[in-house]
Amino acid sequence: MRTSESGEIIYYVAHRRKLYWATDHLLLLSVMARSTPIAHRPSGHNGSALPPHTGGGDDGRGGTGSGDSMPNYGLRLRHARLALAVFMTPILMLFISFTVVYLARRGFVGPNPTETFTQTWIPVRLPWTLLFANTVALLLSTVTIDLARRSITREAALAPIKSIPGVSLGNERSIPWLGITTFLGLLFLAGQLFAWRQLSAGGFHLLGGTSSSFIYVLTAMHGIHLAGGILALSFANIAAVMGRPVESRRLIVDITAWYWHFMTALWIYIIALFSFAAR
Repeated sequence: MRTSESGEIIYYVAHRRKLYWATDHLLLLSVMARSTPIAHRPSGHNGSALPPHTGGGDDGRGGTGSGDSMPNYGLRLRHARLALAVFMTPILMLFISFTVVYLARRGFVGPNPTETFTQTWIPVRLPWTLLFANTVALLLSTVTIDLARRSITREAALAPIKSIPGVSLGNERSIPWLGITTFLGLLFLAGQLFAWRQLSAGGFHLLGGTSSSFIYVLTAMHGIHLAGGILALSFANIAAVMGRPVESRRLIVDITAWYWHFMTALWIYIIALFSFAAR
């Protein structure tokens, strides 16, 4: 073999070895990059670690959350909303059942002392001014709880940015929408108690007749279920004070907001029923 041919072979083999070495090195770097957690990778310009991956996961299609071995926020939210829908269904059926009995009893006729059949329904004079004020308070609370939901959604979106070292968004003053909603809910319940007192002062008692009894029962059932929403809001406020993760608080506020809207719509339905059937 000639010298020139031997040199070409040696050059070819050396070149192929360099190519293989470069390829293996790139593959090794790729494997290391995929296996290294994102929180342990340097940022590239100052050597600091990137912010840890917070809850919420990807777009709600699976995966894990903020290290608490729970599904991500999107999946948890869908499950919670489904559970809420299941929970609200018997409540709706309960009020529909009361409505059917209420309307049927309103049209009931029975015998009187003259042995003739007459309608036994006694119209109830409702404190409409107070009920209207209570309705306004409840409608305002639906606005404030929606603002609370938007506020905590913004807080959750900014949480990863705030966790970056050296990054500050300044001092933000947030309005306590959850506290305002809780206050309006308590104001509504207090207004309902005053409405009961006015009914009693007008001679319409809980056991004073069928027509007045239904008024007390329907408003009491609605008030009890609304009190459950107030307890959920109180829990969200306590969780914020205790520094619970923002995703957990966001989930509570979102579900409570939907439940609160449902209770508001249910109250509008009850008011419409009273205006039609309580006369």
